[in-house]
This record gives sequence, structure tokens and C-alpha cells, in this order.
Amino acid sequence: MNTLNKKILIIGMGRFGVALAKILKEDFEVYVWNRSEKKDLAQQIGVNWIDLKGGIKACDVIFYCVPISKFEQIFKSHLKFYKNSDPKLFIDIQSVKISPKKVLEKYLPKHCQALLTHPIFGPDSIKTNSLKNLRIMMDQFTASQENYQFWKKYFLSKELKVIEITAEEHDRLAASSQGVVFFLGRVLENFGFKKTPVDTYWVSQLHQIVYEAVANDSWQLFVDLQTQNPYTKTMRIKLGKSFDKIYNQLLPKKLNPNKTIFGIQGGKGSFNEAALKQYVTENDIKKYEIKYLYTSYKVLSALNKGEIDYGLFAIHNSVGGTVEESVRAMADFKFHIKSEIKIVIQHTLMKHQDIDLDKITTIMTHPQVIKQCAKNLKQKYAHLNIISGQGNLIDHARIAKQLADGKIDKKIAVMGSEILAKIYNLEIIEQNLQDSDNNITSFFLVERKNLLTT
Repeated sequence: MNTLNKKILIIGMGRFGVALAKILKEDFEVYVWNRSEKKDLAQQIGVNWIDLKGGIKACDVIFYCVPISKFEQIFKSHLKFYKNSDPKLFIDIQSVKISPKKVLEKYLPKHCQALLTHPIFGPDSIKTNSLKNLRIMMDQFTASQENYQFWKKYFLSKELKVIEITAEEHDRLAASSQGVVFFLGRVLENFGFKKTPVDTYWVSQLHQIVYEAVANDSWQLFVDLQTQNPYTKTMRIKLGKSFDKIYNQLLPKKLNPNKTIFGIQGGKGSFNEAALKQYVTENDIKKYEIKYLYTSYKVLSALNKGEIDYGLFAIHNSVGGTVEESVRAMADFKFHIKSEIKIVIQHTLMKHQDIDLDKITTIMTHPQVIKQCAKNLKQKYAHLNIISGQGNLIDHARIAKQLADGKIDKKIAVMGSEILAKIYNLEIIEQNLQDSDNNITSFFLVERKNLLTT
């Protein structure tokens, strides 16, 4: 089958389908078909509109200009027209190559051939219909030598630069070039990258990528480029690691060379503080500062921003299980676990000095404390409302301070470390309310990944 002087059918009249029709009409008799009728557009660009069945019957060369992710579905639905047709040459022009290759390997009729190409340019790259110095990739695939050479010479005649590589090599290279640029373009668009009066030349080049290259292509094309190329997932992971590495390298390895700054989940007198003091004692750390951040999220956020050197938060208790607050926070940040610290926990119930016990209506404490004391609370204090605070008040040490400062109702009692009674002049109601004598909580001491020895 020789394609010289043959009729050509273009299936799909998106932006590239229209651009391709304008190019090929100079040298071939071009027919077009689109799922939604576009006769007026075909007439406007000077090509022939035709119904699908008639176009497949009349034409020997067929270009599929359809969304990458829809190609298999569309090509499969057209097989009935090829069953008894004359031999055809299918020329694939998608921006990824392994995906359409697999589709054609699966469905290509035995009497037909296929040529894999990727015009490495878009409609916006074509100036006055000239293709000079633009590039096109070619993989012979199942095309005959005669057909392959014909189209190679044709592309060269249009002053295109032909790159002859396999589909696999194309996708591997494209993931690290086109894939990267379009991914970054979308990231910048989502970021809200805007032009300013102080833009440099290179900044203006980035704007060109965002507002001319990326914005003119559909979201579907972007998704297909990122998901249909098997190499782009690895690229995105590598890109993410590079972002984290550069971001972290801009942060100080140590905020103050004379001391270590720790951020902890709890407040002054909390079990978090007890765990940290155990750690600094065991590791002979003399000079340090504690920032009381009250929640796991604030600890990890401060670590990520470079506001603390290390973070500490509770992760698991032998009775209460996983600390849900910490697990949710961990999902939003990247960090390295430097150490795990375990301490025995004993819970004490305390109230304000200026209120009688029979006036207490509520016990407020961390959700984990409630879990660790569930049986005793039910047995001894079932008549009281037992609740967890919101925001910073999720921390029992913070509750104790607010109670002492008169910022929460005196009718609220707090449960936590016995030391809180001494720090905030609270009255102890009962000690050792934990359900288990072997009540052990594990804490993570974490650091930013750039502190790892490589």
C-alpha cells in the first residue's frame, strides 16, 4: 500500500485537528469528521466534511486527533468499519506514545498498518502555516518501509526536523521535558502567578508558559499527558522531592547556634513536656528552649516553616491507642522521625481552688485522656459532662492554665499531669484515674528531612 497522492481522513476537529487539516490540505485531498458536526468549520478552512463511514471507506490514510484517554474507546468503536475495508494506514499523532501503541497492538486490523508520530508543536507554534524548524517524532511501528519513508520525506519537505526514536524512548524523554514544563505551568497557574511591573526577561518567559502554552490546552490534555505516559508518575515524585529538598535547604539547620529549640504538642506541665525532659536528660542536652504549641498540627507546621529545630507530639497510648489528632496532622507534612520516647502516664483530676466539688459540672481534657480513663470516669463521674476542648484547648495543660486565669468556667475540672496542680495552684480531686497501671504513651521527636545525614 502506497500512500502517495491518497485521500486523507482526519478524525477529530479540536485545535490540533484543525491545524493539521490546514497543513495537509496543501498536498492532499483532506476529509474531516468530528463527533459533533462542524461542517461550517470544515468549509471555512477549505477541507471536505464527510460522514465517518463514508470517510473510512474513501480514505487510505487516517489521522486520529482525539483525546489521549478516549483513543481506545473511539478506535474500538470504529473497528466495524475496518472489518471489510481496503487496507488503511493509521497515523497516530498523540503526545504520548506507549498508550496508543498498546491500543493499536490490541485492535489493529491485520490488513492495516500504523505509524506512530508526535508533532512536537502545538497550534500556537505554527506561524503562517510554516513548520520550519519545528520537530516531529516518528516510530515506524507496523508501517511498511515504503509508507514510513514516504511520510518521513513528506515531513522533511515541510521543513520539519524528524526525530526517529521508539515509543518507549519518546515517553521516557517526554516525561522529563514536556511533562515537567506542563506540570510546573499548571502549578504556577494554580499558585496565581501574575505579571508585575518588576518582571525580568526570564519571569516573562515563565508567564509565556503559563498563559500561552498551558492555558490554551485543555485540562483533559494535561491530565492525559500526566497519566497516560508511564514515566510521568516517577517524574512528579522526583520533582516533589526536589521541591522539598530545595525548600528545606533554605531553612536554617539550627535557629540558634547556642541552644536547641523544641516545639511540643502540649503546654507547660503537659505529658509532652515530661517526655521532652526525659529525652534531653538522657541525651545530656543542657541548652534548650521549649515552645508550647498545644497541637500536633502546630508542631509540624512550625517545623515545616523552620520556626523550631525539633518537634514532639504523642502518637500512641497502650490503652487509648493511636492519637488521632497527631495522625491527621502527620498526613499534611513531611518529616523525619529522630526518636521515639515512651513514658508512663498517670492522670489526676483537678479543680479551681475557689469552687466546691459539688458545683463541678464538667470535666474537660484531651480525647486521649478520656480514652485512658474511660472505665473509672464512667464508674466515678458519670454524673458529669466529659468533653474535649477545641483548638488549643484540646491540650489539658492549656485547659489548666485557662482555668487558673479565669478564662473558662470554674465549674469545669481538668484532667492531666499532677504537676499542673502545683504550677497553676489547682486543687487535686483524685489521682491515678487511668484504667491501667501500665499506661504508656509513645511520643515522636521529629526533624526536617534536610537534617538527615546523606
